[in-house]
Amino acid sequence: MAVEKKFVQDGYVKASMDEYFAKQLSRAGYGGMDINRTPMGTQITVYAEKPGMVIGKAGKVIRKLTRDVDRLYDLDNPQIDAQEVKRPELNAQMMASRLASSIERGWYFRKAGHNTMRAIMNSGALGCEIVISGKLTGARSRVEKMVNGYIKHAGKPVDDIVDDGFAVAVKKLGTLGCKVRIIHPDAVLPDSYRLKNAEELGSLVSTPVEEEKSAGIEELVEVEAKGEVAEAEEAVVEEAAKAEAETVEETVEEVAASEVEADVITGESVTEEGEERREVNGVWQHKHGAHDYWHPTGRMHRES
Repeated sequence: MAVEKKFVQDGYVKASMDEYFAKQLSRAGYGGMDINRTPMGTQITVYAEKPGMVIGKAGKVIRKLTRDVDRLYDLDNPQIDAQEVKRPELNAQMMASRLASSIERGWYFRKAGHNTMRAIMNSGALGCEIVISGKLTGARSRVEKMVNGYIKHAGKPVDDIVDDGFAVAVKKLGTLGCKVRIIHPDAVLPDSYRLKNAEELGSLVSTPVEEEKSAGIEELVEVEAKGEVAEAEEAVVEEAAKAEAETVEETVEEVAASEVEADVITGESVTEEGEERREVNGVWQHKHGAHDYWHPTGRMHRES
């Protein structure tokens, strides 16, 4: 068998088995089923509001269901397990069966639909849609739709978060189809978001965007200020170097000038005895006949 045909066959078996269980277990509050194929056999989980009625006295009902499933659908070692539904108001199949039962008992379809929707939304559902179609009030069939909350109609979220249920209400004028679609409270919506508070973040609270921007601006200003300070320091260093060079040049010129002026005679006098005196760099020198050259006045003269 081709892969496509196998998928189609598996889908047909599951849909047909779901109809069979809904018919056989209507009094037990049938709420859907799951099929899990394992190497040991086929595990079938049946959800019901009253699992005791699914099992029956000493397991009589569940053994009969197992034999019928094995005979009708040719499954490999089927094993049926009954599970209780804790909150029937959030099970679409159960609510569709209750709605159909209410309409069969004579309730007005709009009142029955709104009561069902109120029970679903009071249980915490995020959204609910109820569609009732058939001969509602006259000879012509029509469709009545009731919507409350958030509901998805297309895309992958329909398969992931929307629970569907369908039941038929048989009346004298004809049958009415009751379809219920529910989004559970714990479903993650594709377009949902939540803002976290600072208390929830705790130690992971980061700097707000405005503070980050201001911090970034302050850093830029600080960097620019550092650059300007560095440039100013370089300019000051250059000016100091130039001034020092000029000072050194002036000092050299002054030293040279002083060296040149060192031999300049600042004062001169001649005594009556023929002695000449002069002042050189603050030192008085003299020259006389006994020693005809300039020498300090305080020098001891050697006797000839």
